[in-house]
Amino acid sequence: MRTVVLLVPLLAAAAVDCRAAVVANEPSISADAALAAAHAALEACRKDGQKVAVSVVDASGRLKAQVRDDGAAPHTSEHSFRKAYTALTYHEPSAAIGKRAAQAKGLTIGPLLLPNMTTAAGGVPVKADGATIGAVGVSGTPGSAGGGEHDAKCAAAGAEAASK
Repeated sequence: MRTVVLLVPLLAAAAVDCRAAVVANEPSISADAALAAAHAALEACRKDGQKVAVSVVDASGRLKAQVRDDGAAPHTSEHSFRKAYTALTYHEPSAAIGKRAAQAKGLTIGPLLLPNMTTAAGGVPVKADGATIGAVGVSGTPGSAGGGEHDAKCAAAGAEAASK
């Protein structure tokens, strides 16, 4: 009986320690930084006369901010989200994923079959102190379906604004 009495407080203490160990605090983009990123990306594209959609996701891939400019095509909202999600997932621009996919020639297509992934350029991660805390995606500039280099330029302006 004495062994059981001593064991109960030890188990209770171990349970408390285990619960504390499962709580994780991960850095993520703030609402203000997400809004600044969306605004900067939108303005960068507007300067060149482009009508786009901009999506900003947090460190968990959830939509933090999104705007579709007047005159942007309806599909641009969804595509900008996918670009941001891809950049976040791989911690690098979505264009890099597209280049690797083109070189793989179908051998490693598995990750591209996951929901919300794309190989199009226009997604850029947002980093702070070496950690990916979110991502910006832009869709809608002419030629973005065939490469998205201009989308990527606007997304980079958004990521830079979020990092300040």
